[in-house]
Amino acid sequence: MSDLNVPPASVVLVSGGSRGLGLAIVTDLLAAGLKVAAFARTVTPELAALGEKYPDHLHHGSVDINDSSATQAFVKAVETTLGPIDALVNNAAIGQDSLHVHTSAENLAAIIQTNLTAPLVLTRFVLRRLLAKGLKGRIVNVTSICAQRGYPGLVAYSATKGGMDAATRSLARELGGRVLANAVAPGFFASEMSAVLGPTQLDQIVRRTPTGHLTEPDDVVPVVRMLLLDNTNINGQVLVIDGAASI
Repeated sequence: MSDLNVPPASVVLVSGGSRGLGLAIVTDLLAAGLKVAAFARTVTPELAALGEKYPDHLHHGSVDINDSSATQAFVKAVETTLGPIDALVNNAAIGQDSLHVHTSAENLAAIIQTNLTAPLVLTRFVLRRLLAKGLKGRIVNVTSICAQRGYPGLVAYSATKGGMDAATRSLARELGGRVLANAVAPGFFASEMSAVLGPTQLDQIVRRTPTGHLTEPDDVVPVVRMLLLDNTNINGQVLVIDGAASI
């Protein structure tokens, strides 16, 4: 038994849950029987279809994570329809596709706002409501291997993910075991977010990866599920999922 005695999650809020890894997490948690609230700037047909398949277990909406009033209203609506939120997956983020010397100050501010400031504001709001209800809970921050290994064209993005890694460790200490806070740091996905590296660098990453392929959502989803559901003493950790490419 875990000394922390934090029960499995029952109602999970997932930001950026309409496509890619976020959608895969939402799909997996619904299949596991959890109630899930998912938001993104755009509700994709795939997310809408999940809503039709799981009408009593999925609450979704079109919300910009940078709009704190909208995210707070969404959280309150979720509590009404699904019950108190006891777990949060911070997945929403925007990428970067420019060298630092070519990145405008406005773009830097947007990346930091979306990937670091907004998730921390959302986390604060969810935690305040969770703790006020006397609940225990779990947080999983989706960060990136970019926080631990340098890649060109991703300076601001890497800085935000490194900030979320650091916040994860401090949250785990600050919350004193009432909430388990961990991060998953995936390697590069074969997606638009990795396009900045170009085919040559992506090929190099594949060649130096013992498993022989880029990271896939199916590699990450079981780890997220474990951190949300298993009776575990894992807390304040950043779990790298990249097939050992960064070793």
